[in-house]
Amino acid sequence: MSTFFFMLIQFAILAYALVGGVFLAFSDFIMRSLSHTGGSAGVEAMPVINREVFRWVFMALFLGMAAVSLAIVGFGATHLDHPAGTLILAAGGIYLVGCFGVTVFFNVPMNEALAGMDPSEDATRAYWTGTYLPRWTYWNTVRTIACGLSAALLLFGLLWMAQAHVQT
Repeated sequence: MSTFFFMLIQFAILAYALVGGVFLAFSDFIMRSLSHTGGSAGVEAMPVINREVFRWVFMALFLGMAAVSLAIVGFGATHLDHPAGTLILAAGGIYLVGCFGVTVFFNVPMNEALAGMDPSEDATRAYWTGTYLPRWTYWNTVRTIACGLSAALLLFGLLWMAQAHVQT
């Protein structure tokens, strides 16, 4: 393994874990807290949160890891002669599908729908409690698990590959 990929995979492990940690906070307590605010406070707060998420650090990690994951998938695919290659390939694929894909196809459309609603309307509060909170949190939990699994698989793959390299 080249030094570049060795360092890239180490960075990716950390980045997957950091992105997953943000998602974990939402699934564990932020969404539950917003649901307990009563009235339309959660409906008003979530679009603000969704705008603020575009700040540099999180978005750079989230989007950057989609590109890095493509490189990781490619690296894993070219190293299928060793079982670690399969773990590395799976790690990148899981992030792309379970984190990035879920965000694009599930969480973002719900965020956009909520942002276009009037917080003072009963239909908006019904959407918030009956649809948005349970579905958004479910898909966010999928993203959390995908990030954690990607980090773990990448760590195990890197260790396995490094161990095999040391033994040769």
